[in-house]
Amino acid sequence: MRRERKAKIVATLGPASSERSTIKALFEAGADVFRFNFSHGSHADHQRRHGIVRDIEQELGRPIAILADLQGPKLRIGQFSGGKVNVQAGAEFVLDQNPDQGDATRVCLPHPELFAAVTAGQSLLLDDGKIRLEVLASDATAIRTRVVNSGVLSDRKGVNVPDAVLPIPALTVKDRQDLEFALELGVDWIALSFVQRPEDVKEAQAIVNGRAGVLSKLEKPAALDRLEEIVVASDAVMVARGDLGVELPPERVPGVQKRIVRMCRKHGKPVVVATQMLESMVSAPVPTRAEASDVANAVYEGADAVMLSAESASGAYPVQAVAIMNRIICEVERDPYYQALIDAQHEAPLATKGDAICAALRDVTQIMGAVATVTYTTSGHSSLRAARERPAAPIVSITPNRDTARRLALAWGVHSTVSADVHSVDEMVAAACRTALREGFVKTGDQIAIAAGTPFGQPGTTNLLRLAEIWPQ
Repeated sequence: MRRERKAKIVATLGPASSERSTIKALFEAGADVFRFNFSHGSHADHQRRHGIVRDIEQELGRPIAILADLQGPKLRIGQFSGGKVNVQAGAEFVLDQNPDQGDATRVCLPHPELFAAVTAGQSLLLDDGKIRLEVLASDATAIRTRVVNSGVLSDRKGVNVPDAVLPIPALTVKDRQDLEFALELGVDWIALSFVQRPEDVKEAQAIVNGRAGVLSKLEKPAALDRLEEIVVASDAVMVARGDLGVELPPERVPGVQKRIVRMCRKHGKPVVVATQMLESMVSAPVPTRAEASDVANAVYEGADAVMLSAESASGAYPVQAVAIMNRIICEVERDPYYQALIDAQHEAPLATKGDAICAALRDVTQIMGAVATVTYTTSGHSSLRAARERPAAPIVSITPNRDTARRLALAWGVHSTVSADVHSVDEMVAAACRTALREGFVKTGDQIAIAAGTPFGQPGTTNLLRLAEIWPQ
């Protein structure tokens, strides 16, 4: 099953998409990666879905990636005596460490690390930004604030601190338990929530130890101050526009999205654009025109993947949401303006053998009219560097490693296949031609461009470029 597009689709599984028939329909409609959201559901739920995805993968013969999304350090206030209160603009409101139930003047904030992190003049956002508090003063036991806008505040609402780098670990106790469970299952990607520093990424990678790719979710303004360092440290990145859109003014989010996508393309790291892409399809069978434009714009920017959250996890039309997202991507990629934009955004290759070969691969493909590129890879490095170049022809990736093939399902333009390793250049060329023909990318007489590394089977050695013509098999 080959996709007629290069950008990929990530679909979140949940109550509306837990049955085998629905998950299979989601894949057939266009989902390339399935996201398991560890903020919801039990380990047993995720284990059952994992088994279903792997069973479908075996049935259909296509590598499917699974992304385990960790909840991260979600900050929440305590409870109120009546379950909720009305707070009035201009009134003082105190966040303290007193565990007693709150009222219209105060509430418990059970996160002592925040009290030293905030200072007068900063803002606190409650309930996804619906209530804004201005910090007047803070000490070790209380944060005194003034309410900026009136509203209703209820139990356990989230707290965002947009103006500070919080001294909290990227991995909570729950995250560590979920991480070990996900790795034991054999997921392909770990999504790390609320990344603020490259050190957060390195901490997770030390635990993962190469068993999965680490994807950094950028949803804190503090992460933008060290964006390039975080991108370099990560295996992939997500523009998580939910919390990012709470902590940043709405008008800044589109520009930040473009900045993150450009930085990821510079360094050849897969980048996912997520949150509210087809939000109205939670309850409607078709998206709004603005939502269709939002998905299209992410594809025009060169994002590797676009993601569905509630639309596929809990919405009334999960399969239709994937299908329309698939159609939007295909329509964009048929537009001649799309390739012109991709070419205009192209970054100069880095001064490495792999980038030099993959840049040449892109040029040779264009000059010679090759209808497909083929990359041999053990770790996935060659295929990712080829994807960085955004060649006009699709990338057929050949690897002996099934885990690598699954992980590459997230990368732009990469069609993953699993095949036995080769031991000579002649074997490589013959296998490349057979695979491209079998997978439906070429016909007799077509030319392909091949990138590989010698010695064969050794990761990170991309140093070989060949042209080949497809002969009758």
